[in-house]
Amino acid sequence: MFDWKQYRLSYTQKAQEILDTLTLKEKISLMSGSEIRAEVRGAIQKKQAEHYNERPYRAGGIPEKGVPPMLFADGTRGVVCGRGKATCFPAAVMRGASFHPELEEAVGEAAALETLDAGANLFGGVCVNLPWHPGWGRAQEVYGEDSFLLGEMGAALVRGTQKNGVIACVKHFAFNSMENARFKVSIECSGRTEREVFLPHFKKCIDAGAGAVMSAYNSYRGVPCGQHDYLLGRVLREEWEFDGFVMSDFIWGAKDTAACANAGLDMEMPVTQVYGDALAGAVKDGLVPMEAIDRSALRILRTLLAHQSRIESLPKKSVDFQAHARLALQCAREGITLLRNENGILPIRCTKERRRLVVLGALADQENIGDRGSSQVYAPYVVTLLQGIASFPSGADVVYYEGQSARHCRRLAGEADWVLIVAGNDYSDEGECLAKESGDTQPLHPGGDRIDGLGLKERDLRILRAVSEVRKDAIVALIGGSAITMEEWVADTGAVLMTYYPGMEGGTAFAEILFGKQCPGGRLPFSIPARAADLPAIDWDASSFRYRYLHGYTFLNEQGVRPLYPFGFGLSYTSFRLSGIRAWREEDAVCAEADVQNTGAMEGSEVVQMYVGAEHSSVKRPAYTLKAFQRISLPPGKTGRVSLRCPLGELACYDEQTGSFRTEDIPYEVYIGTSSLRESLWKTVI
Repeated sequence: MFDWKQYRLSYTQKAQEILDTLTLKEKISLMSGSEIRAEVRGAIQKKQAEHYNERPYRAGGIPEKGVPPMLFADGTRGVVCGRGKATCFPAAVMRGASFHPELEEAVGEAAALETLDAGANLFGGVCVNLPWHPGWGRAQEVYGEDSFLLGEMGAALVRGTQKNGVIACVKHFAFNSMENARFKVSIECSGRTEREVFLPHFKKCIDAGAGAVMSAYNSYRGVPCGQHDYLLGRVLREEWEFDGFVMSDFIWGAKDTAACANAGLDMEMPVTQVYGDALAGAVKDGLVPMEAIDRSALRILRTLLAHQSRIESLPKKSVDFQAHARLALQCAREGITLLRNENGILPIRCTKERRRLVVLGALADQENIGDRGSSQVYAPYVVTLLQGIASFPSGADVVYYEGQSARHCRRLAGEADWVLIVAGNDYSDEGECLAKESGDTQPLHPGGDRIDGLGLKERDLRILRAVSEVRKDAIVALIGGSAITMEEWVADTGAVLMTYYPGMEGGTAFAEILFGKQCPGGRLPFSIPARAADLPAIDWDASSFRYRYLHGYTFLNEQGVRPLYPFGFGLSYTSFRLSGIRAWREEDAVCAEADVQNTGAMEGSEVVQMYVGAEHSSVKRPAYTLKAFQRISLPPGKTGRVSLRCPLGELACYDEQTGSFRTEDIPYEVYIGTSSLRESLWKTVI
């Protein structure tokens, strides 16, 4: 793997030589976004009109000194400033459902090429915030609820992005898992919760070589993250030895000139408000030492010089948008998750006698690819679920109705051979919230946290109830960015698929799976509780909130509560058998291996997961957590072997007294299986 840290550090001397020639004004120009406007509301309106990030956002750049500018392109499901031709990949949560880091690395490579094509050199698409509660409005932008999965997938995206020289920006550092209150909330948690739950995945992205980090809007322990000396200074710079630069989240991410500069916020983006002239004044007044300016300027210079040199040294590659669309299709195939399939109702096989498919639900023909905030990608086309079904050569007679009349839904359902109900959420239900950013009472666009609960809207429930009155085998396709509770209706259905936000080729992938051309390949990257009440309580409008040590499947395990569908779970059209499982301990790792046989009639994929527990630990820990996984694809009848390895450092616990991690010399419980559900896991102690 290319050593980005050492490569960037090799440019320190050159960066220092340039720095020695710069005036204070030039140094500060490197630290200040160039979108300078009179007032913030106008900046937002302009962003909406053009659209947001239609062109790269710029900071710095001194051509006469050989210093390239930083040119920002946002993410997380593709390049936002792609000028109407960018590939819209499935939302990150769906890519997390693939449990396939190699595929995510390919996404990073593609995103980097499109970033360069858009005229940018930084991709802001590596979002690894941990959803402490599935109602978080931006859960769709991350890979799931588990820190290990977040770290593995985020690091893969970093590697792929920077393989083409583009700077990968990791966000939002840190504890940014509430949307509506993100500008006012201060997060509290224990030292162990901080280090074992909320920060490890960020560190993996830094260790993978990420060149930039974006701070968060929220505060941590009373201090805004954009001016948090502990997070930016001690953790990021000193302990993790991060050598790149830190930028603010946009417009409201930098609040206090001196506090931000002294803490190590290297760059204010994209509108200069507290840096620029204000920062120059703070230096002259002695509030910010020149050493702080020089440190930030050097980090920016070094990173830009190194990445620009790398970009120029690599062979020029034209962007193959068709290949990227095929990659988006593969991500959707590997992410769609089959949760229920009673009596093998799926896949649909049409015959002359059975061919009538009724599709119900307004979302079936909506270009529903996720949030319309900063992650919105402007793709050249989107294949809706209905379009995918209609264009697939299945032999089905497809009838579509949005579902306004329950009586008509009942009639159509009674006449059909199969009923497909498309239900769930869209950008108006969950996503980035700008309601309070400008101080106005009216939101700039809908979205935010799911404050009304995790269940379906009445619009969808009305259709489900109507259909269940005439049949109990409806197929339900759920769209959404995180867990959707279904206790009131799931027993009256034949099949349930989680389609997340499946990207521009989502309809194509869905039809392939619906009609059996492809096996569903996804595994849940989050738990779906039997009831929303099984989850810990949360206040989405809090000014202060404390995150506890356990969440998701670790919380449910501790409470002895069985989820409706566990983390890591997913059905297939074929079947797999695990055998020959064994686990052992090496000097520096816990290892396991297993044979996986495809015992069914279709080619398909399985995800073998290794969880590790520490029952004999000196401190309270989760019963077990994910520590390794491997996806394997097999044709019918074939057997493959998977090998799983967890470095002992992954099992270390954080000692709050010493402020460091320690690995305990104790027995560890190793669990192997295909989901996090305890009774389905093979167990041994080593």
